[in-house]
Formats: sequence, structure tokens, C-alpha cells
Amino acid sequence: MNRIILKRKREKSLLNRHPWVFSGAIAAVKGHPVTGETVAVTSAGGDFLAWGAYSPASQIRVRLWSFRKQEQIDEDFFLRRIRQADELRAAVIRPEQTNAYRLVNAESDGLPGLIVDRYDRLLVVQFLSAGSEFHRETIVRALRTLFPDYDLYERSDVDVRKKEGLPLRSGVLAGKEPADLLPVTENGLSFWVDVRQGHKTGFYLDQRDNRQIVRELSAGKTVLNAFSYSGGFGVYALAGGAERVTNVDVSRQALELAEKNLSRNGLDVSRSEQINGDVFRLLRDFREQKRRFDVIVLDPPKFIFSTKDLLKGSRGYQDINRMAFHLLNPGGTLVTFSCSGLMKRDLFQKIVADAAMEANRTGRIVRALQQAGDHPVALTFPEGFYLKGLQVYVD
Repeated sequence: MNRIILKRKREKSLLNRHPWVFSGAIAAVKGHPVTGETVAVTSAGGDFLAWGAYSPASQIRVRLWSFRKQEQIDEDFFLRRIRQADELRAAVIRPEQTNAYRLVNAESDGLPGLIVDRYDRLLVVQFLSAGSEFHRETIVRALRTLFPDYDLYERSDVDVRKKEGLPLRSGVLAGKEPADLLPVTENGLSFWVDVRQGHKTGFYLDQRDNRQIVRELSAGKTVLNAFSYSGGFGVYALAGGAERVTNVDVSRQALELAEKNLSRNGLDVSRSEQINGDVFRLLRDFREQKRRFDVIVLDPPKFIFSTKDLLKGSRGYQDINRMAFHLLNPGGTLVTFSCSGLMKRDLFQKIVADAAMEANRTGRIVRALQQAGDHPVALTFPEGFYLKGLQVYVD
């Protein structure tokens, strides 16, 4: 049996059920495990701690499947874990609310490195770790058993796989090739989703509840949707009665899709504008033009990929929030987010507070925002709480 032996006094995190073992905690590797193979993790004294997937290329050397010694990491294991994840979604997602949601959320569903997003009758799968890649065929069989009428498409084309020593890959896993654009419904609205080329698996499912909040804020308001992608917040704002919506994004293709999504919902496209360009520069241009807005949504891409990026990324967040404060009318609302997992909530609040001071504005937090309930966070895995947001009333 392949075995990972920890250094003395390094088992505390595993006893607390944290699902990662870092390379610096390992004293020895017994046997010759291949990438992704299941290994036993033991204390320095030889006590069994967990079963995990070995990843020699990653700083996270082992991602843990189970803390039960009698567990078998086989097809039945994946069937049980995926079924449990599906049962949780049945408790937090109403069929009349949406037909697009996250079905499996990696470590927080006890399946490290595995993402499964549902788009109506299509499951989009990401194998992001050595362990999920090693069990790829087994996982696909389990999904086909549980969801026999669904097509399966792979989007393992993200850079995080490189940290695991894995190549990028995408394509059909089972069933038919998805259309260029798929329609999904959400809170009475409809969106075209590009599951083959779009961000993440095609849509920012984690922002569902926050989009609804923006809808409720927007009646009679002018709304700026920065880093708009396919216009989700903009569609909700216009559906909520916004006077005018401005979508800004660096991708012309994303803005074209945003306009299609406005039209798809029968909204007055003439009350919107799609501006293509670098958001940092455009926010400065708006200030010089003395443009003002009642509601500003800042939903930027991930700025922080590792601890060495923390300072630079924090400056980026502070910069865009400072500019947003300059652009808000008195009595306006800033809805601002960070999706960087290394950004802690208290640090994000401080960054936004510093941005307000630099802009000589006063703000009050009305609501703290986070990822939707189909993106749960295991109590023992705080790293899974990646989406932080604030709804700020600005005097």
C-alpha cells in the first residue's frame, strides 16, 4: 500500500478534517504512487489519518477523499458523494427558480478538484486535480448512472490544471456536442450560455442571488455594470426597471452576448449601452467626462492567484473601488466583489473602506454578499468561501 507519512506534530489539520496536505508537512513517501493514485496518509507514529489522491507536481501534495479507514475509493464512493451533492441542491434550488446550478462543488462536496455544473439537460464537468483526473472514467460512469438522460461536456481547460502537472482539455464526454449557445432560465429571466468557450463553465452561477439583489435596487436608476461579461447584472437591472444600464467589458464577444441576453428577455435595448475596453481606463474616462451613476456593480475577474500576488491584487481592487466611489451619485449604491480565494473578507472590507476615504466619500455596509447556496462551503474548508461582496450605501 502506498503511504504518505507526515512529519511529527503535522497531523492537526487532518484531525480537524481539512482536506489538503501540503508538501512541507510530509516526512516520507512509502511506495511508488503515480499521479492521482489513492494513498493512505498516516501520522509520524503510524496512525491512519485519511485516504487521498497523490499529486507530486503540486504544493498541495495530497487532496483527501475520506477520513474513514474502511472507505474504498471506487465507483460506489463517487456515486454516493455525487448523490449526496444532488440531494443538497434539491434543498437549496427550486426548479421554478432556475435550471442552471452547481451540482458538485469540489472539496466542499467531498470531491476535491471536481466541478459539475448543470445547464438544463447538460452537465459541464471540470477535472481540476490529479485525483479527479485519475478517476475520470469512473466519475463519468457515475454521472451517467445518476443522470442517464443528460449530455456530458468537459471544460478541463483552466490553468489550475498546470499546477497539478495536467494538460488542458475540453470536449464531449457523453451524448451530443452542445450548441454554440444554450438557453437557461433564472429567476424568471433567460440567458444564452456559451458552455464551450465562455468563462468558467459558461455562466457565473455563483452570482445568482446577488443578481436578484441588484434587480431590486435598480428601479428608476442609472446602473453601471463593470466587468459585465455576458451582462447578467445588466439584464437583472433593466428587468428591475433601471432607467439606463451601461455594460463595460474588455471582450467585444461578451458584450455582443450581453446584448443578445437583453433582447432575449424582451427588454428595451435602447436603454442600454455596451462599451468595449479596459475597465480601469474606462472608469477614469467616465470620471473625466463627469459621468455619474446611481448603482455601480464591480464584479472583476480574479486578481490574486497566489500569495505573491496579494499586494498587487489588493491595489487593483482598491483602484477600481476608488474610481467607483468617484462615479456614484449621493445616495447611490456600490455592489462590489472579490472572487479571489486568498482575499479575506476583513481585508476586502478594509480595501473598500480605504478606497472610499481616498475618494472622500462616506459609505455604509447594507449587506454582506457571498456565493449562492449551490456553492456550499464545508465547515472545515474555509478556502471554499471565495466570493466576497459588499452592498454599500454611499452618502
